[in-house]
Amino acid sequence: MLDSWVDRVNSQGFIANDPITIPHRFSVKQDIEIAGFFAAIMAWGSRTTIINKCSNLLERMDNEPYDFLKNHSNQELKKLEGFVHRTLNDTDLLYLIDFLSRWYDEHNSLENAFTSNLNAQDATVENGLVGFYNHVFSASYAPKRTQKHIATPAKKSACKRLNMYLRWMVRSDNRNVDFGIWKNIKTSQLICPLDVHVHRVALGLGIMNRKQPDWLAAIELTEQLSRFDPEDPVKYDFALFGMGVSGEQIPTTL
Repeated sequence: MLDSWVDRVNSQGFIANDPITIPHRFSVKQDIEIAGFFAAIMAWGSRTTIINKCSNLLERMDNEPYDFLKNHSNQELKKLEGFVHRTLNDTDLLYLIDFLSRWYDEHNSLENAFTSNLNAQDATVENGLVGFYNHVFSASYAPKRTQKHIATPAKKSACKRLNMYLRWMVRSDNRNVDFGIWKNIKTSQLICPLDVHVHRVALGLGIMNRKQPDWLAAIELTEQLSRFDPEDPVKYDFALFGMGVSGEQIPTTL
């Protein structure tokens, strides 16, 4: 049943109405990374609103996010002032732009920010996510309020949005929904993005037991999905998400 849903949802038709449509507007690796990062961390609420807000943000960067990060002037930064999406405001945005600009000054890819604390032997990306959080907030002037927008397993968060971002960047198949442009993280290390909807479906299907949708629940779910595909368990994110938004009757037990 899950494989059938993966086949149904993991398709080109899925892209247009999902936040992943934002990085799909680009072909340059760094543009994909940056657009995908903002689309992922802003991915809560209505998908239509998320896409519209991301589009507005990219317009403020002249639809050239990598060039904007590398070459913006102080005057151009002012175009970001006033931007708000739910609890993410221009203070958060300007700091994240600052972090990304500093990172790309020294690195060719944002992948390094996730892999510098990750070992090939690690069973999951947990250490990579903790390392990324530490990289982002290493500056002494990092706003405390911005910390709530970048999750970390160290605080027991399920890290739904960052795990979704990693799925986009790491997974690769012949459907070309996910990008597969990062090669130093194994698909078997990825953790299934867990939000309240995926959690509800997984509990209903009887493939997980933990009632709190936290990091331990995300680990439990992924371990169960690994029984079906140990090399690519997060492909079932398509199934669980699709079942959650379809409105169709979902079986209560397997």
